[in-house]
Amino acid sequence: MLETFRTLYGSAEGVRRFRAPGRVNLIGEHTDYNLGFVLPVALDMATTVAAAPSGDGMVRIYSEQRQEMRQWKVEEIAGLAPVHDWPDYPIGVARELILAGFPIQPANLLVASTVPEGSGLSSSAALEVSSALAFLHGRALHSMELALLCQRAERNFVGMPCGIMDQYISVFGQRNCAVEIDCRSLGHRTVTLPEGITFVAVNTMVKHALASSAYRERVAECAAAVAGVRERFPDVKSLRDVSPEQLAAVAPQLSGVVARRARHVVTEDVRVGRFVDASAAGDLRQMGQLMLESHTSLRDDYQVSCAELDFLVETAVATEGVYGSRMTGGGFGGCTVTLLRADAAKAFEERIVAAYQGKFDITPHVYECRPSDGAGEL
Repeated sequence: MLETFRTLYGSAEGVRRFRAPGRVNLIGEHTDYNLGFVLPVALDMATTVAAAPSGDGMVRIYSEQRQEMRQWKVEEIAGLAPVHDWPDYPIGVARELILAGFPIQPANLLVASTVPEGSGLSSSAALEVSSALAFLHGRALHSMELALLCQRAERNFVGMPCGIMDQYISVFGQRNCAVEIDCRSLGHRTVTLPEGITFVAVNTMVKHALASSAYRERVAECAAAVAGVRERFPDVKSLRDVSPEQLAAVAPQLSGVVARRARHVVTEDVRVGRFVDASAAGDLRQMGQLMLESHTSLRDDYQVSCAELDFLVETAVATEGVYGSRMTGGGFGGCTVTLLRADAAKAFEERIVAAYQGKFDITPHVYECRPSDGAGEL
């Protein structure tokens, strides 16, 4: 990166590098914006931003992945509008930093990432968090405030009504552990995973057009479910507060679609707790079964799966050494995550790639999910 930086900007003097990982969510999908529980791991795939003062009043950002340079005068940043392209993520972060009392300094930035875009492995949060650290350039910001600031950037500037999970795990990831996040209290606990297993993500290499609009629809449908439940149980503030028994009591008064959306979120929160318990007990079969139940719920009740994801899950669970599989991320493409014996990973990759190629004439990318530490300076 230093050599590339020197080629781009003429000098690498004063360069500092900041890394933030992507993530894979093991279980707990679409529960974060309902203030429930999630269980992600930070990945060794990450976005790194190299930054140095520019000295000429400009902020420049070069994306190595896209081979594109964008630049702005520092005084323009606070008034910029979204362009609906990749610069919205770092610029949204820069605007939030300004609002939080951290003026943006003139700087040259180089962005390099190994997190595949559109995969459901949170390339956006990795870019947000690494950009925030680069703009801060050593100025102190509490880790929780860093995660919340990056979430605000995505919600307020990019326009995606996301929960806190992606930014949180990018900041708080821990090597060799999953992290159970309480998305209401913003507390977390580390979850040690059983030995002798691995998690593998398989990228469908597709992202259907429904993905963005359907996400917003699900957020609205969950809000409608909360409003309906509160008519009977006024203490309910989010679907996190709703028990399966309460939902069963009010489901006849909700529309069919809204009731199904709520059923996914309520049962998914329960599955997260059961998965953590199963992991502590080393019960791999139970862990795998819960992943399959999660996928079924996402497919049938939340309706965010697609043919490619369903095929990968069905093929995975019919493969030797696999305990369970599910879609991960927003849905309508992106990745599945599969729990399997570590010694079965190579044969699994060969089988899943061949089967998917035969079905869709697309070569999927396969990534071993190695839990890594959260963001920081390199």
